[in-house]
Amino acid sequence: MSLPAGVRNLRAVPGGDVNEAFRVVLADGREAFVKTRADAPPGEYAAEAAGLEWLADANALRVPRVLDVSDEHLALEWIEPGRLSVGGAEELGHGLASVHAAGAPRFGRFDGTSDAGWLGSLRVSNAPSESWSEFYAERRLRPLNRLAAERGLLSRSGASALDRVCDRIEQLCGPPEPPARLHGDLWSGNVLADRDGRPWLIDAAAYGGHREVDLAMLALFGAPPGTPEAYRERAPLADGWEQRVGLYQLLPLLVHALLFGGGYVASVERTAARYV
Repeated sequence: MSLPAGVRNLRAVPGGDVNEAFRVVLADGREAFVKTRADAPPGEYAAEAAGLEWLADANALRVPRVLDVSDEHLALEWIEPGRLSVGGAEELGHGLASVHAAGAPRFGRFDGTSDAGWLGSLRVSNAPSESWSEFYAERRLRPLNRLAAERGLLSRSGASALDRVCDRIEQLCGPPEPPARLHGDLWSGNVLADRDGRPWLIDAAAYGGHREVDLAMLALFGAPPGTPEAYRERAPLADGWEQRVGLYQLLPLLVHALLFGGGYVASVERTAARYV
């Protein structure tokens, strides 16, 4: 475990399934949330910090300030947690539409640094692609499918179905859109409500991509009531978006199958079969 120098008042807090997390007071007196783990690869926390700052630059939703970052830990300003209000859920939908609309320079990494990205503890590539369909197939689905095959998670028919989805990805992805500014790991647990019931974005895995990916993941794990409607009120989706929800849920399902196994494996195979 590695923490910023001079921390005090160390208290363990929930921090997800991968990292240890603590509420601390930093040497300069600021209260902070710190995440750390012994086997964090170089650059992981720096990539998350850069992604949070990029999302904050959209000036649309609250994002905790980065207070300290190293290869061993990430310290963010402490947000006193509460429960998302009805107005907060609407604010999340409207704000997410504005974050997406702030755009990205390309499909893939948003800055001039490393192409490496992380989904949980899984390393993925954010190397730029010419099109969204190519990025989704070649930077996400195929590599994760290969990793699942190496670990013996998917059946032969399930892995084959995923490959065939990738083969026809251009037909499946819907009308072309410019790169959106994505959170990249947007499930309800990565929306923190403060004590006033307002939303904050945390645990970003940001990159330039298709906005329906964030929305599909949010739907998979329980979008706050009213958020999807508020989003579409500000930023209507292209025709056929309902049919693409499962396609874009393949990504988080694959990640969860690799990290946790269990019923996620069967969910990947069922969902892939729908798009063959």
